[in-house]
Amino acid sequence: MTQLTKAAPGTPGGAPPRATSRRLTVRPAVVALPALGVVIVVAAWWLVTSGLHLVPSAALPPPQDVWAALTGTAHVLLPALASTTWMTLYGFLLSTVAGVLIGMALAASRRVERMFAPLLVAVNAVPKIAFGPLLVVVVGWGQKPILTMVFLLCFFPIVLSTVTGLTTTPADLAELARALNASWWQSFRKVRLPAALPQIFVGLKVAMPLAAIGAVIGEFYSDRPGLGYQILQYNGVGEFSTAWAAIMLVAMMSILLYAALTLVERLALPWVKATTSAR
Repeated sequence: MTQLTKAAPGTPGGAPPRATSRRLTVRPAVVALPALGVVIVVAAWWLVTSGLHLVPSAALPPPQDVWAALTGTAHVLLPALASTTWMTLYGFLLSTVAGVLIGMALAASRRVERMFAPLLVAVNAVPKIAFGPLLVVVVGWGQKPILTMVFLLCFFPIVLSTVTGLTTTPADLAELARALNASWWQSFRKVRLPAALPQIFVGLKVAMPLAAIGAVIGEFYSDRPGLGYQILQYNGVGEFSTAWAAIMLVAMMSILLYAALTLVERLALPWVKATTSAR
């Protein structure tokens, strides 16, 4: 099977040397353009709230009030941010492992896929916030309802992307594996899984923001003082600026986690950029 990797240059099983040795560089536009987008959004936010007074401050406080609330309650919100980040990552990792394994099982057998795919679609279609009160009764307080909510939101796109990737192996690569008398495991490890990784990462990037949403929703029904808990508490006492500060921290956390996952994809799959057309 050593010939399998050598026989397919430019494919997942035989990545071109130039792509694997390429240095990871950060262009100025990668940082400047998102920063410009943030400036535009904050300017529009200020114009709508403070400039033109189109939105009541109770519904959407001005950005300067949110910043003041953030700096004034940093000793509360930053530990909450750390707790929510940990729950998001923990739940995302659990969802990734379970989702990939479930996807592999569905891709391995058409009967299994036909048997369980409708059930997965049905579970995904149910509004997850409806499970919130039930989770407290079923699994109790603490981390369990948060992790369960993250899992419920994350696992379906990961399963779907895994099944799609494993069942759409390029025909020439599959034929090459058969021609070289590769076993099922060799074909899976050398051809099918590497070819499916780009599609799997698509599902992971869809699931990462959902993990943050699930962690916040789960904290609504938990006693852990994460950002979701703080949003609920500050809204309850009318501290809307502080609640929005917590919401902004959730958004910032999601952006950073998504960027980190994109970086992992670029480092793990350097051949993808070299074998696909540039936008």
